[in-house]
Amino acid sequence: MTRSTADGPDFASASVARHLVRGAVGFGALAGSFALLPAVGPVGLALLPVGVLALRGCPMCWAVGLAQTVSRGRLRRSCEDGRCAVARPSDADSRSAGAA
Repeated sequence: MTRSTADGPDFASASVARHLVRGAVGFGALAGSFALLPAVGPVGLALLPVGVLALRGCPMCWAVGLAQTVSRGRLRRSCEDGRCAVARPSDADSRSAGAA
C-alpha cells in the first residue's frame, strides 16, 4: 500500500491529477456508503473498503500524500554535521558543490 523510505512512509502519487482522482473516488465512496444507508441498508457500507483503499488509509493519509505529491521534486532534505535543512534541489546542489 505505501512505500517506505528512509524518511518515513510515502503516500504520494505519480501526479497531482492522479492523487486528486483518488481523493474524489475515496471521499465519494465514503460519503456514498453513508448516504445510501437509508435506501439500501447495511449493503451500502460495502463502499467503505473502496473509500479506504482509494485514500490509502484514512483521509489524513490522503492529505499527507497530497502534500508529498505537490512537494516531490521541489524540495530536498539534506543533513550535514548534525544539522538538517529543507531546500530546493538547486540550492542543495550548490551548497554541496561549494563544500567539496
